[in-house]
Amino acid sequence: MSGKTYKIAVIGGDGTGPEVTAESVKVLKAAAAKFSFNLEFGKFEWGGEYYLSTGKVLPEDAVEQLKKFDAVLLGAIGHPKVKPGILEKGILLELRFALDQYINLRPVKLYPGVETPLAGKTPEDIDYVVVRENTGGIYTGVGGISMKGTKDEVAVQSMVYNRMQVERCIRYAFELANKRHTKATPWRGLSKEDIEQGKTAQLTLCGKTNVLTFVFDLWERVFYEVAKDFPEVKPAYCHVDATCMWMVKNPEWFDVIVTTNMFGDIITDLGAITQGGMGIAAGGNINPAGLSMFEPIGGSAPKYTGMGVINPLAAILAGAMMLDFLGEEEAAAAIEKSASFITGNKLKSMAAGKMGYSTNQVGDLVIENL
Repeated sequence: MSGKTYKIAVIGGDGTGPEVTAESVKVLKAAAAKFSFNLEFGKFEWGGEYYLSTGKVLPEDAVEQLKKFDAVLLGAIGHPKVKPGILEKGILLELRFALDQYINLRPVKLYPGVETPLAGKTPEDIDYVVVRENTGGIYTGVGGISMKGTKDEVAVQSMVYNRMQVERCIRYAFELANKRHTKATPWRGLSKEDIEQGKTAQLTLCGKTNVLTFVFDLWERVFYEVAKDFPEVKPAYCHVDATCMWMVKNPEWFDVIVTTNMFGDIITDLGAITQGGMGIAAGGNINPAGLSMFEPIGGSAPKYTGMGVINPLAAILAGAMMLDFLGEEEAAAAIEKSASFITGNKLKSMAAGKMGYSTNQVGDLVIENL
C-alpha cells in the first residue's frame, strides 16, 4: 500500500477500444481504492477518427504530452476507413521507437475455464512469457524499393541489430526469469539435475542460427555471455520453427522465451491462440527506465462497436500488467486472481456476445471479486 499517485494516459483508440479501456480504468480505480494508492487519468482521442478529421496520425507534440505521465493504457488501433498500416505504423511503431519501449512483454497463460485448441492441455501446461525485442530488427524500415513497377523491381528490407539492442533485451529476459522463479518456487520444468545445480528458471533463445548466420551469431554469443551473470537461470536455444512446434505440442517446456522483433511478433500471436484467443491476451511495450504502454492484443473489432458485447478481460489484464510495472504488485496480483476466478466460475465463453455477461458486467465481476 504505497499511497503514491500515478498519472495514466489513456488512448482508447478505435472500434471497441474505448469500451474495453473504460472497463480497465474502472477496475484500476477499484484496485487503487482497495490498495491505497491514487490514479489520475488523462484521455487522448487519437486513432482513426482523429486521422480522418485532421490528416495527422498523431499531433506533433504527442510524445512530449505522453512523457508527462507514468504509463500509457492503449485500447486498440484499426479503423475500417483507414488503410491498414497507416495507424499501426504511425501510432504503435512511432510511440515504441520514440519512447524507446525496447521490450514487448507477452505473457502466455491459460486461465481456468478458458478453452484452448491444444488437446489435453491445462492451465498448468500453458504458463510462460515471451520477451520480444521491440525497437530493432526488420521493423525499423532499413531498405527500400528500386525500379518500382518495372519487371526488374527490387525490394530490400534488412534485419539490423547492434550489440547494445541485443544485450539489453537479453539481460531484461534473464532478470525476468530470475524474478519469475526462485529457489522457493522453481520452474517445475527443470530436471532433478538442474535443481541440484542451483537452477531455478529457464530462458530459451528463439532464433535461426542455421540460416540467419550473421544476426543470430550476435544474438547467440551475447546470450551465453550474459548467461554467466545469471547462474540460477538455465540457458536454452530453440530454432523459431521448432519453437512454434513445441508451443503447440509441449508448451509446458517453456518458462521465458527471448527473441527478435519479427520472430516475437509471430510466435506471440500463436501463443495468444493457445491461451484461448485475443480476448484474454494482454501485453506491454516496456521501457524499464521510462514510459511504458500496455494494451490488449486483440484488434479494434469495429463490427461490435457500441454493442456492449466485447470481452474486456485482455484490457483489464493489461491494466494489471501496468500496475505491476509501476510497483503495485499486490494490486496487480489481485486483479489477475479475480480475472482467473471469473473465467473459471462465471463466463460461459471468451467470445464477443457469448460470455453470458455484457462488457460492463464483466468489469463489475472483476471488481466484485478483487
